[in-house]
Parts: sequence; C-alpha cells; structure tokens
Amino acid sequence: MVACRVGTQGHQGAMRGRTVCPKTAPGARDARVGHHVPLSVGWGRMGRMSEESLPADALPEYAERVLEVADLIPPGRVMTYGDVAEWLGEGGPRQVGRVMALYGGAAAWWRVVRADGVLLPGHELRALDHYRAEATPLREASRATEGHVPRVDMRRARWDGGGGAEGHT
Repeated sequence: MVACRVGTQGHQGAMRGRTVCPKTAPGARDARVGHHVPLSVGWGRMGRMSEESLPADALPEYAERVLEVADLIPPGRVMTYGDVAEWLGEGGPRQVGRVMALYGGAAAWWRVVRADGVLLPGHELRALDHYRAEATPLREASRATEGHVPRVDMRRARWDGGGGAEGHT
C-alpha cells in the first residue's frame, strides 16, 4: 500500500477519504512510462467498480443479482460466497465478496458467509446479534481461538436454496 492524496478522483479509496491506497503497490509499474499503476491494471485483475462510473441510484447488474440472492436466504440460514456464485452460475466467491463489501449494507449481509463459518472480521458483534436474533446455529469457539468468537455451524445453517428453509436440520 502506498500513500494517496485524499480527494483525488482516481479511485474509490481516495473518494472515501482514505490516506492509504490499497490499489497501488510498489511493484506495479507501467513498462512504457515507469510509473506506478493500479494493481487491477498492472496485474490484469478485476476492473475498477467505482461510484463515478454509475448513476447514483444504479447498481451493476451482477451486484443486483447477488443482493437478490442474499435477500432470498431465510432467517437463521446462511450461504457461502461460493454458494451464491454457484446459484447465479456466474462469478466466484471473490466477486460475490466484493459485491457484498461494496453494496451489501442494505441486504442481509450476515447471511452470506465464509465457507469455514468464521464471522466477518470487524463485524463479529453485529453479525452475532443478527445470528442470535434469528437463531442461526453457531459453534462455540475453542479456547485457542482469538477472542473466543463463535462460528456459524455450517453443517446445520447452510441453505442450499431449496424449499427446506423453514427449520434447521
């Protein structure tokens, strides 16, 4: 990560007032000019998903579809990022995670989880409140686990998208 001017219009990090830019790394260089370029350009990764490329009230089509699936997940059940991508038949766990990170605040974000059931770092307490209110099956953390935060019991809480959404197995 490198320092970035706050308020520059080049990318999301700058627009959100961050002083460190996660999209540029010292090793990413443009061979023609010799200056740093965003990793997405330098390494062929996913292109920029910035607010300036879309109207204020529009979401990318893929993001809309991911959020629709998140809203279909019944209370007390979860799907993994990979499950959502498989359900859609498009993208993968990272793309779904990116959508949830950028746009998932208004959806039931706590119902889309990592495959190992570990709670979203930085949002553990908020997620636990939702899980307890919805009676989502949890596994107690071992004493070796940092912070002793429980995990989602994936065997019992995972939803396959079928009609068996009413109760836990």
